[in-house]
Amino acid sequence: MTRRQVITGALLMSIAWTLLHAYVWTRLFGTLPTMMDAPLPGVLATWQPASMILMLLLALLPFAAVFGGRRRGMSALMTGGLAWGGFTALALSSLLLVLSVAADVLFLRVFLEVHVVTLLVLAMASVLVAVGAWGAHRPRVRTVTVPIADLTPSLDGFRIVQLSDLHVGGTLRRRFVERVVETVNGLAPDVIALTGDIADAFPSAARHIVAPLAHLQATHGKFFVTGNHEYYWDAVGWLDEVERLGFATLVNTHRLIEHGQARLLVAGVTDHFAGGAHRSSPIAAMAGAPDAHVRVLLAHQPVSVFAAKDLGFHLQLSGHTHGGQYFPFSWLIRMFQPFVAGLHLVENGWLYVSRGTGYWGPPVRLGAPPEITLLELRPAGQPV
Repeated sequence: MTRRQVITGALLMSIAWTLLHAYVWTRLFGTLPTMMDAPLPGVLATWQPASMILMLLLALLPFAAVFGGRRRGMSALMTGGLAWGGFTALALSSLLLVLSVAADVLFLRVFLEVHVVTLLVLAMASVLVAVGAWGAHRPRVRTVTVPIADLTPSLDGFRIVQLSDLHVGGTLRRRFVERVVETVNGLAPDVIALTGDIADAFPSAARHIVAPLAHLQATHGKFFVTGNHEYYWDAVGWLDEVERLGFATLVNTHRLIEHGQARLLVAGVTDHFAGGAHRSSPIAAMAGAPDAHVRVLLAHQPVSVFAAKDLGFHLQLSGHTHGGQYFPFSWLIRMFQPFVAGLHLVENGWLYVSRGTGYWGPPVRLGAPPEITLLELRPAGQPV
């Protein structure tokens, strides 16, 4: 993509985003009578000029957060402040848009006073942001049983803990990572898999935030594959950083694990859209691979399953989708992703799509809780 195409795309997106905010303002504040027209309960009638400024800020702050976060040398306080302000604004304005459309579709202004609808939409959006922010910072352990046909007894109960889409560096800081590490270690995993999108910051800026990941413990080690966001923030630098934290980085390659009398192969590919020397290739990842009782593929994006489905993987672990994170994105993402969350059987192998341990952008999750996934291998047909 050329620089001109990037600028054109950004300009068109900015115009569309501004027009959506204009619609929200019109529906919430533009239809309110002014003080000269009629007195209103409270002070809503005096809010029109102030609401214009507020809506403009809601439209602009997300851009400030995105571009400000890419400036090297900016203090953590400034970066964090921009992230919290900008991405909370993004959450609030997107929910205001959804609720404004809902109010129009349901003809609420026919049944209720205009100012009542405005107050109702503002209150609901604020409550949803608060509830979503509380849940977004508390990933829960999700236990998933993966039935494997003819599973060798040595691998019965083998435990893989998957982390994905941490996205630390903006509004998710070191304390969040420490809690995740504490929870994972309490699960006594045999293997830990981190399937991409570790941070939204350059390695030098987020090194102290991800440092607790060095304390993750698993019987047979911890493995990492790149996600799309690594390529926005220096992929090579992040590969070096996670290796320093004790991860084996799988760049279209594999490792063999011996567990009791069994062998388990862990292969990993780079992000589906990576290019150049990092072009994703499940075939390359399996080149020279020895026989194994179970073969597991780590791939950030679920769509990698289509390139890997004929290579004999019993299980693919992916993330990327965040489960949609919150409405309307939880609906829109289904237009682009065939697998959004959970366990799916794709031909003869399983695909598990994590909803993500952290979140991207808006510090909000609604209906798609963050997760630390514990996957247990079990023989197919065995009661669980």
